[in-house]
Amino acid sequence: MDWKEILRRRLATPNTGTHKKKSEQELKDEEMDLFTKYYSEWKGDRKNTNEFYKTIPRFYYRLPAEDEVLLQKLREESRAVFLQRKSRELLDNEELQNLWFLLDKHQTPPMIGEEAMINYENFLKVGEKAGPKCKQFFTAKVFAKLLHTDSYGRISIMQFFNYVMRKVWLHQTRIGLSLYDVAGQGYLRESDLENYILELIPTLPQLDGLEKSFYSFYVCTAVRKFFFFLDPLRTGKIKIQDILACSFLDDLLELRDEELSKESQETNWFSAPSALRVYGQYLNLDKDHNGMLSKEELSRYGTATMTNVFLDRVFQECLTYDGEMDYKTYLDFVLALENRKEPAALQYIFKLLDIENKGYLNVFSLNYFFRDEIFDMVKPKDPLKISLQDLINSNQGDTVTTILIDLNGFWTYENREALVANDNENSADLDDT
Repeated sequence: MDWKEILRRRLATPNTGTHKKKSEQELKDEEMDLFTKYYSEWKGDRKNTNEFYKTIPRFYYRLPAEDEVLLQKLREESRAVFLQRKSRELLDNEELQNLWFLLDKHQTPPMIGEEAMINYENFLKVGEKAGPKCKQFFTAKVFAKLLHTDSYGRISIMQFFNYVMRKVWLHQTRIGLSLYDVAGQGYLRESDLENYILELIPTLPQLDGLEKSFYSFYVCTAVRKFFFFLDPLRTGKIKIQDILACSFLDDLLELRDEELSKESQETNWFSAPSALRVYGQYLNLDKDHNGMLSKEELSRYGTATMTNVFLDRVFQECLTYDGEMDYKTYLDFVLALENRKEPAALQYIFKLLDIENKGYLNVFSLNYFFRDEIFDMVKPKDPLKISLQDLINSNQGDTVTTILIDLNGFWTYENREALVANDNENSADLDDT
């Protein structure tokens, strides 16, 4: 019988015989005693019928508080030991060299040009001889992943070795980044990434020429690209997994190449010439040399053709100090304008164009900057407004934003047909000569 029913009947039983009639307070006390008794029994029975709850493993561990110094130290030491163990599980240079010799020894003829191949049988033989650290790479899944159109059912030895090298590099880099993860939660804060890049500088030959006095500006320039593109919500932290998944770290570590071409350096945001260019532009714009940029100073950026309404919006929406922009805010501005095809850059510019903060661009917003012709270019789902997703899906985002924020871009777009005709006439004249 349900404990509630027992309690109800017990209280409903009238006092009989010679017992003295109980007071209201005594009845309340008895009710509470009975409730406690029957509820405890019911709860105990319920607990006994759910013994399987005891088998659920603990999945939450509270992080140590700031004043729990000993627990924090213990956590840091245990993480360091864990990362060291993971590092020892990786293939070192000697083991990678040994793996290459084994693969070369067990290649399966014929070669394709100069490329050595290996079949699945020999692939497994190499896996047995390579040692326990290599076991994870010698699986049917990996072989099938690298198997393409070879009529003998083989894979390229070089492609497989590059696959192994890439995996080892990713794990090494993850461990290296995790050493800077002070919180131990799988992400890096801005200061964590700054420390990582600062200590990485001496290992990058392409940065040997940088003056130490410029290091802080270089680190700020490099870190800003990671946070601009990988932290769109501006939380102040980036997942290590996201850092590994993007190409930025590859670009940064490309600076280890002592023979990196001039063209590659110019297109690499992290190179010394690129960092010096961006910082040099900032200094040239800062006419009063106070280390900050006013709206008038920023108006000379690039070809000095940005519209006043757009500049007004920049200083309304972006972080400023007494109405002036610092270097970090300037870097976000540059990254947005130099990468207008990227969603993060379009998000930055979209926020500036969305003057009513509605999450879309309507006729009023666009008339504020330009005219309704924009709608024909984007072809949004809703004919009266343009969302950020519409802008991205249109593949016209860079053109649209250029028209809206840059007078030169507006003029080029307005005169595009005349410019094409002029180019054709010039080409015809050259052909005649």
